[in-house]
Amino acid sequence: MSTYPSGFFLRGDFFFTFLTSPGVAASMIDSFLNYLRFEKRFSPHTIISYKNDLSQFERFLKVSFEDTPQTATYSMVRSWIVQLAEKQMDPISINRKIASLRSFFKFLMRREFISKDPMIKIKVLKTKKKLPHFVKEPEMVTVLDQQQFEDTHEGWRERMVLELLYGTGIRLSELVNLKENQINLQERTIKVLGKRNKERVIPFSDSLVSIINGYRKARNKQVAARDHGCFVVSDTGGKCYAMLIYRIVKKHLGKFTSVEKRSPHVLRHSYATHLLNKGAEINAVKDLLGHSSLAATQVYTHNSTERLKKVFDQAHPKA
Repeated sequence: MSTYPSGFFLRGDFFFTFLTSPGVAASMIDSFLNYLRFEKRFSPHTIISYKNDLSQFERFLKVSFEDTPQTATYSMVRSWIVQLAEKQMDPISINRKIASLRSFFKFLMRREFISKDPMIKIKVLKTKKKLPHFVKEPEMVTVLDQQQFEDTHEGWRERMVLELLYGTGIRLSELVNLKENQINLQERTIKVLGKRNKERVIPFSDSLVSIINGYRKARNKQVAARDHGCFVVSDTGGKCYAMLIYRIVKKHLGKFTSVEKRSPHVLRHSYATHLLNKGAEINAVKDLLGHSSLAATQVYTHNSTERLKKVFDQAHPKA
């Protein structure tokens, strides 16, 4: 560890401020966020969530205890959680904040900035198990096959976004960042970089080949080329942005489906649910979705189980 007279020291590839320096709380949070960004390679969206959670906790400590996260105790953390619960915040959101604090204090412990972890006795709140929203198969067919899309860049983009999200189960961020060179039409696969920089290859159907080609043709003809290399672009040729994808999905799901939630993630849920309903092996679905654990995939098996129960009730003589 190298020490510098300016009040900083170097550990690994990062500069950190001494605990006695002014503004140390912000410095420690910034150092932690840099660690998530450069070492753990978390997504920008995830880093923003961590930043918001830690900033809220920091403000709470300052107002309630005139203290900082570095000297926070178990009782202070618990007081914040109780306050959030009393404000009737969703337990899922509270648990996410607990997870943010847990990661932050583990970081401080590993860097030897603190000697005691205040999160050791903190437990997550009980939550109701929420089943994922998904579009029923007949409704999904209607969305994709029984409507007219304009023969323009915008029309082809709308159709391609819906087909690609449902046909591969990729996340919104993975679609936005999808590069031209990650699409292999000959092998009918796309290569995406998911959470934690995990790379995976996903196959797609023959029908998607013609849609990708149709979109490329309309895009190259009507939109000025840019050097960002992204597959999906805005009307001006810039890199596509998340809200544009949201608007496309919401527009078309609102026309033809009864599903309450209309977001890109619903198409991912539909992809997984329909695969399992058709008999896909759960470990294969796990790999296709890019889940790190089987537990994340098992939430989709509930719908398959319900379907099997109906088959049993209708067909078994003892049902």
